[in-house]
Amino acid sequence: VACFPLATCFANMGDEFEVNHFPMIWRDDQPIGHIAFANLMHKTLQNGCKAVFVFNAGDAYVSPNWYPTKAQDHKHVPTWNYQVVHMHGELFFKHGEKDKIAAVGLLTQLHEKRVNGGKAWKMRDAPRNYIKSMIEGIVGIEFHIKRLEAKSKLSQNREKIDYTAVMDRLEEMQLMGLSQSMKKLRD
Repeated sequence: VACFPLATCFANMGDEFEVNHFPMIWRDDQPIGHIAFANLMHKTLQNGCKAVFVFNAGDAYVSPNWYPTKAQDHKHVPTWNYQVVHMHGELFFKHGEKDKIAAVGLLTQLHEKRVNGGKAWKMRDAPRNYIKSMIEGIVGIEFHIKRLEAKSKLSQNREKIDYTAVMDRLEEMQLMGLSQSMKKLRD
């Protein structure tokens, strides 16, 4: 969640699904975040409804042309490498000011420090009444995890020479998350 905070949330509404995207952050061993008050999710879904959050930690198309062994028998096809985490659990909506400020504050601190370092924007940089009006325009989210699933396909089924070639190609393409994960898996 810290490295790949954008969640895709799937919640069941009878015969339909509610699907939304929002950043999340850890607080007290559970993810929290927020949505816009205009997002009807907090009105159409019941508090504590079952939901699945999907966090994508990187993905890439893999061409059969990248495999050095392709020249031997041409028995290779395209594929896709990816890393994801699925969180199954219960979704709660938080309307209290304290919960909403916690979600916005923690997300802001983490990401501002990451992108701006010592010159990070802080909530106190904006007028207090402006921040208050912005906080009134959101709804906090808290997710209680019941089950976690981590899934990855990183060319594990390939011969070492092909595996290394894919890893190197992903690095050339600046897909560092995938290439770094492949290096860890290899080592």
